[in-house]
Amino acid sequence: MRENGKTNYIGGNWTHAIDGETFDSVNPARTAEVIGTFARSKAPDVEAAVAAARASYPAWRRMPSPARGAIISRAAAILEQRKEEIARQMTAEMGKVLVEARGDVQEAIDMGHYIAAFGRMPNGSLVPSERADVFCAAKRVPIGVVGLITPWNFPIAIPSWKMFPALLAGNTVVFKPAEDTPGLAATFVEVLIEAGAPEGVVNLVTGFGEEAGAALVEHPSVPVISFTGSTEVGRKIAARCGTLMKRVSCELGGKNAIVVLDDADVELAVKGALWSAFGTSGQRCTAASRLIVQRGIYRRFRDLLVDRTKALRLGDGIDPNTDVGPVINRSQLDRIHQYIEIGRAEGATIATGGSIADHEPLRAGCYFTPTVFEDMRPEMRIAQEEIFGPVTGIVKASDAEEAVRIANGTGYGLSLSVYTRDVPTAFRAMEDLEAGIVYVNLPTSGAEIQLPFGGIKNTGNGHREAGWMAMDYCTEWKSIYLNYSNSAELVRAQIDTQES
Repeated sequence: MRENGKTNYIGGNWTHAIDGETFDSVNPARTAEVIGTFARSKAPDVEAAVAAARASYPAWRRMPSPARGAIISRAAAILEQRKEEIARQMTAEMGKVLVEARGDVQEAIDMGHYIAAFGRMPNGSLVPSERADVFCAAKRVPIGVVGLITPWNFPIAIPSWKMFPALLAGNTVVFKPAEDTPGLAATFVEVLIEAGAPEGVVNLVTGFGEEAGAALVEHPSVPVISFTGSTEVGRKIAARCGTLMKRVSCELGGKNAIVVLDDADVELAVKGALWSAFGTSGQRCTAASRLIVQRGIYRRFRDLLVDRTKALRLGDGIDPNTDVGPVINRSQLDRIHQYIEIGRAEGATIATGGSIADHEPLRAGCYFTPTVFEDMRPEMRIAQEEIFGPVTGIVKASDAEEAVRIANGTGYGLSLSVYTRDVPTAFRAMEDLEAGIVYVNLPTSGAEIQLPFGGIKNTGNGHREAGWMAMDYCTEWKSIYLNYSNSAELVRAQIDTQES
């Protein structure tokens, strides 16, 4: 039975950290409210979890993939049954408004059903041989123990993107969630246990990145690491995995933009900008922190955006009247405020917002007022660096070509959007925008699970999550040759048999 402090799940048992250390998870809406006490795992705990995962790997790998898929399908069904309960837990532990929390759980439900179906799909290719009586095929095979390091902003959806494909492929898992959302990680593991995941197949270690996360990356028996988080940390993980010759999947930061052209539906574009900039309090790797607007509609767009932003209701996400909840913690609150001062120093003007909410009852939590910068130039730090808060800025562009050039002009490449009624312009933008995801007349936030998710440049290292590529990061290709001839003659491949 899981209880406070006994939150590691290793080899089928809920346990304390080996050294007994714990940490608290708090409600960002009221930081004095403790959600729970969790095991503060370190290298010995990771060692135990990896050992359990290794021990369970041979039997799990040999289980038929339809049977593994059935467990994942049951997990999706359980998530559906518990959707409201888990969504409310999510709002309490990480702050997003309840309607968004429900969407987070729904993504995991959808991913579960989608990935489970792969258990009965083709798993390779049958190809002809150049030699008579030789069978040739290639198939995906699991790699072993997969280490998952996940963020707090999508604490159910992102673990599902990583874990369900890894398990369906026949890998076992050690899961290290963000220290801000350990309770939701434990709930996710409980769902998998109830669904029938065998002991040792899924293992959970709660704790901090520099302790438990680093130990997982370093462990010699973990050949695959999947990480979602900041570009700074992702670079370090990728570099270390390169040295250790590990497979690593990194989904990192973004500096996403919405381009709004003169022929756009301005009302629709403003709605998209509000959702992209301030959904999850701007704490999304797909959040639109740049709005590139053509001069002909700039004033209309700006005024409408500012008016709508001022009308957003800041508060506890559990309140159905709340539009924007708290940010995750005090450290992030201070970081956002620092970027406001950077923007001011660079010459940008605050059209609305720009401050920590310090009135009752919001001062008890981590609230930042939804903020719109104007007079933002493409070279400014606030236009180049990921802020990860409810902050966006408007940049003027003279035409579509300049707008696309500005949109492409950062070190990131996750999600870019364009609003236009012109079909040729839309198709050119789809070709020219440098991002892993391009939207037309849609906000940058959100993705459907049947399409690959990921970015280019500093946003990641080329791997994709979701879609038909979901299992690429956690499988290897094995080529198979079988000689079924009765002949004792050796037949070699790629040998010129013509006589000279």
